[in-house]
Amino acid sequence: MLKLSWKHLGLVLVLAVSLVLAACGDAADDGDDVTDGDEDVAGGDLGETDIELVYVEWDTEIASTNVIAHVLESQGYDVDVTPLDNAVMWQSVATGDADGMVAAWLPNTHGELYDQYQDQLVSLGHNLEGARIGLVLPEYMEDVNSIEDLVDATDEFDGTITGIEPGAGVVQSAENAVEDYGLDGWSVETSSSGAMATALGEAYGNEEPIVVTGWSPHWKFAEYDLKYLEDPEGSFGEAETIDTMVREGLEQDSPVAYQILDQFYWEPADLEAVMADIYAGTSPEDAAAAWVEDNQDKVDEWLAGIE
Repeated sequence: MLKLSWKHLGLVLVLAVSLVLAACGDAADDGDDVTDGDEDVAGGDLGETDIELVYVEWDTEIASTNVIAHVLESQGYDVDVTPLDNAVMWQSVATGDADGMVAAWLPNTHGELYDQYQDQLVSLGHNLEGARIGLVLPEYMEDVNSIEDLVDATDEFDGTITGIEPGAGVVQSAENAVEDYGLDGWSVETSSSGAMATALGEAYGNEEPIVVTGWSPHWKFAEYDLKYLEDPEGSFGEAETIDTMVREGLEQDSPVAYQILDQFYWEPADLEAVMADIYAGTSPEDAAAAWVEDNQDKVDEWLAGIE
């Protein structure tokens, strides 16, 4: 009897442990707050959850990269955003060192880099249309309305076009314009997008002559009364788009992230709103979060079809 009782007791203990483990398993499956790190809020397969987005440190790309990073994080991804030089940004996506970027200005600004790396990465198309590059100056410079007019204004502007980073497409186009229009005595002084904006603001505040390499969307057009110089020679090309590029294999490795990046699209006014908040002193992360909260209907379009 004693031997039989211990056997029965052992069976009871095994059964009890099994029931406890099963209950824990059901709780993990049914609980709202328990995830395995590979599922989004709707239960879809996230795949690899570590994502790195790279960008060139322009105001437009700081804003757009932080917005899409915030959306990806809301779906369960751990996103790093890394600022890089133009060429390094393209190379890092092409080699798979980074997962993607939403910062490809085409067909002119990054045209040469796209030609170099297009066979090594995946293009997801436009995320913004209607972008533009060119030479920009204040409206109070009433007698200068075309790049051609700079020929007779060398002394007034000290023969200087204030540029951004060396190698940027808009800088290369400005250097082409110096040749195309025979701007003897002119040069493009490179610096950074921040330094260019600072120089523009100081000159504008004193109503001094200045011409800069410019692009839109950009907060400076809302902050200052500016104009593009006409470009009859076409040195700066036609209107541009901003495109999304990702590394090969991202669709298989992180399918939900790939889908969100593929569906990311907004208007210049959306981008300018985020840039304006950042310019006013809000951190890029907070400005992105505020825009997402105020524009959930648009964000829902980027999330369409995610289960």
